[in-house]
Amino acid sequence: MSAQLVARLDASTESFDAELEKTLDWQGATFPDIEQKVAAIVADVRAKGDQALLRFTKEFDALAADSLDQLRVDADQLAAAFESLPADQRAALRGAAQRIRQYHEYQIESSWSYVDRWGNRLGQKITPLQRVGVYVPGGQASYPSSVLMTLIPARVAGVPELVVTTPTPRDEVNQMVLGALHVAGVDEVIRVGGAQAIAALAFGTESLSRVDKIVGPGGAFVAEAKRQVFGRVGIDIIAGPSEVLVVADGSTDPEWTAIDLFSQAEHDAAAQSILVSTNDEFLNRVEASMHSLLPRMQRREIIEESLRGRGAFIKAADKQQACEIANRIAPEHLELHVEHASDWVDAIHHAGAIFCGSNTGETFGDYVAGPSHVLPTFGTARFGSPLGVYDFVKRSSVIDMSSQGVEALADIAQTLAESEGLQAHGLAASMRMKQR
Repeated sequence: MSAQLVARLDASTESFDAELEKTLDWQGATFPDIEQKVAAIVADVRAKGDQALLRFTKEFDALAADSLDQLRVDADQLAAAFESLPADQRAALRGAAQRIRQYHEYQIESSWSYVDRWGNRLGQKITPLQRVGVYVPGGQASYPSSVLMTLIPARVAGVPELVVTTPTPRDEVNQMVLGALHVAGVDEVIRVGGAQAIAALAFGTESLSRVDKIVGPGGAFVAEAKRQVFGRVGIDIIAGPSEVLVVADGSTDPEWTAIDLFSQAEHDAAAQSILVSTNDEFLNRVEASMHSLLPRMQRREIIEESLRGRGAFIKAADKQQACEIANRIAPEHLELHVEHASDWVDAIHHAGAIFCGSNTGETFGDYVAGPSHVLPTFGTARFGSPLGVYDFVKRSSVIDMSSQGVEALADIAQTLAESEGLQAHGLAASMRMKQR
């Protein structure tokens, strides 16, 4: 066999914890001064609006324009792009969109209320966000699937205004991305990208109204810009590299497992593919399959760099330990290549998406299964969730006090207010009671 492609770890060794932490560590951007660079871009766009946005677009994307209107893509252009696609691509976009829409319709929340014993009506009002900005990567990293996975949940939620920013370096437009925008439905499309696009969405310019929330994947500059504007607007997540964890018991075809690990590694050299198995011999068979498949891969160099730099095979003692490792990693994608996979799901507490059984390759989740593939990365599945309809609505508490309710609850409110030293709060309750 060729030289070892992936590091081997054994969960039974004393050094395992340290080795796993080292494997999971990711330093992020390769630009040590990225925070300062992004801060300067954001400040410039905030102060100078369209002028700065156009200047950065010319500087970073080699795309010159005299006004933002020249960089807009209208509905007719989107429709024309869609019609220019081959029939199989049009059908794929429509088919995926239908499944994504159907899944997310199950996530729709309704307003509700109830009346308590004193006649007070209490409830919750669900309201869609008014205006959402969606960042769509451009250039070499163009993902029409991400267009569908971000815009469709927002539309299902009832967002009335969706604006997309997407870079088109050197005026190179991806027709598949435009076709996906047509299928998903969008109100504005502007061909700008990078940190400057995020700043424009967050603060607005003379020609672009600001949004309430920004979603969508992007590179290091986009991620840092989202972090810096958070608070002024909402954001979905600050994503790290894509990652997959496969837990296997040895019952799966090792080639299937190998190719699923490749499917994450081919994204980026910083992507992470980890295999945990209770079967040591299966680990050997998967590595042999990797060596056999690798020469056929178009992105062989990226896959190999990813696996050698961040990949790992982990030997676990049993099902319990395998699940403990999975929960500790809290992966973006978790594939359960085990018999009776549904029996394992209850033991998994932290994962962006769980793919049950060897048939359920993560690739189906990326494109056509239905759930959004925008998922928490880098361990944030401990507290984060997939992008969904709930990300595009807000909840307002509704309180309607009855006269009887005031009589019953004013004393409690006054007592608690006075215990906090807030006299006016207490009087605001007692005055209403005295008027009865």
